[in-house]
Amino acid sequence: MGQITLWTQGSGQYRIEDRSWDFSAPAVSFVPSNIVHGFDVEPDADATVISIADDMLKVLARQLQLSLETPVFVAGQGESDSWRRLAIVVEMLAEEFREDAPLAEKLMPELAASALCYIARLNRSLPQAVGSPAVVLATALRGAVETHYREAWLVDDYVAALATTSHLLDKAARQVLGMSVKDVVLERRLLEAKRLLMFTIRPVEDIAFETGFGDPAYFSRFFRRRCGEAPSTWRRRHIEAQ
Repeated sequence: MGQITLWTQGSGQYRIEDRSWDFSAPAVSFVPSNIVHGFDVEPDADATVISIADDMLKVLARQLQLSLETPVFVAGQGESDSWRRLAIVVEMLAEEFREDAPLAEKLMPELAASALCYIARLNRSLPQAVGSPAVVLATALRGAVETHYREAWLVDDYVAALATTSHLLDKAARQVLGMSVKDVVLERRLLEAKRLLMFTIRPVEDIAFETGFGDPAYFSRFFRRRCGEAPSTWRRRHIEAQ
């Protein structure tokens, strides 16, 4: 399930994967499934959490201007009217869920779509219209990478799987995701490596193989280039900071 979290009062620190933000309400996040996230908040903090099944998100994606493939966190910025309206929509969602009133199953997806639209407005970094060929192709690429990033797939393998051309796939990746197809794959491998470094005690060599790197030494060089330090150093620093 993807998750909307709307903080209506209080303050704290929000974490998505290896990034963190200090925030004061109002703040809102959308986090896709399989993304590690958490928070440390003050005793007076309060939030409403809305969980949305991935199958429903795929349906809603057709009418949204928000990428549902990447997490979004917005705190204390944007139009005050948008925060107020978002709070109203989220509360309506919560009430429909609690009361299980007639036609709630019809209303709740529309309310969820409205909430995601307000998050997109507050985020102020809208991609081009979802449903355009580039966004559809880039979204399909993210899905294929999610399935195959541990394998030794080359760019040509993704091109073949998505029945497109190298030019169109790379253009869509750069336009929508801001990076080349190769970097989309490598960033996904890096993200998984960071998860395993932070949340398991597995050796670096095992993590290298788990994330699709056949050579642990190459993995260490790759990680250092991307993160500025060796995997073991990165792990120790982030665990000590928790």
